[in-house]
Amino acid sequence: MIKVDLITGFLGAGKTTFIKKYARYLMEQGYTIGILENDYGAVNVDMMLLQELQGEKCDLSMVAGGCDADCHRRRFKTKLIAMGMSGYDRVLIEPSGIFDVDEFYDVLYEEPLCRWYEKGNVIAIVDGGLEEQLSPQSEFLLASQIAGAGTILLSKTSQCEKEEIARTIRHMNRSLENVRCSRQLSDEIITKDWDSFTDADWARIASGGYGHASYVKHPLEDDSSYSTQYYLDIHLPEPEQGLETLIREVMEDFSCGNIFRIKGFLKTKQGGWLEINATRRNIRLEPIGNGQEVLIVIGEDLNKERIDDYFGKYKNT
Repeated sequence: MIKVDLITGFLGAGKTTFIKKYARYLMEQGYTIGILENDYGAVNVDMMLLQELQGEKCDLSMVAGGCDADCHRRRFKTKLIAMGMSGYDRVLIEPSGIFDVDEFYDVLYEEPLCRWYEKGNVIAIVDGGLEEQLSPQSEFLLASQIAGAGTILLSKTSQCEKEEIARTIRHMNRSLENVRCSRQLSDEIITKDWDSFTDADWARIASGGYGHASYVKHPLEDDSSYSTQYYLDIHLPEPEQGLETLIREVMEDFSCGNIFRIKGFLKTKQGGWLEINATRRNIRLEPIGNGQEVLIVIGEDLNKERIDDYFGKYKNT
């Protein structure tokens, strides 16, 4: 049977960065893998960020959002059926950061998937500098993602003080308590910087399995506060013209809503591309081989008109 690893974590936690490293390790061990991007939004930027992995030992597939929950579930199952016929040793699934983990389990138990797939690992990625104040819905998502994870990794720990990491772990335990989950986390959390991982570290992650934890379910599908705003054919200012300042202003302007993440690509005057990946804590602008002139804003209770005040003037017409 094909082992399925779920890599989950909230928006901007670093799931795509982790998958790049994890997939390379698995391929070095001789595995043939499929990666399924199961995105919340209608435009999948993370899919483009993984293109460099495409090759003889790795295929990429995607399920885009932009539809209702039932439609998205059908697309997800149909894609897994197609991938089940491809002879992979492992399938890695990266869902959106806005994702009900139970959906993953439920789909794998359905025919014919239950005859082809088995659960491998549930790996949860949590930002080492996790914000202290989250909405009730976001607190539930955090708890649901870590409750049954066999491996929990903190990201960006090289940017965090020890007390900041300790505060994040306390926050995670508090989130579990809030959904009446008996699990409490301590030394099993991996806080090591990812760039220093050894083969032994990766082997531990690749065999981490998953946990069994009960908690009080929150009706995610009934809450419509999460949304995305897309800008296609947008040409943003160059970094030297204040791109980072512009993004920071939008993210810190709460009249725009509670923005979790801004991501996309910028085509430079020289013809190259920059990847844009921003949270309120960290803004990254890095060169990338290929891109598309798109910008996506993700958050809670977004104010479209207010965000347009910042980005609308950069749309190509």
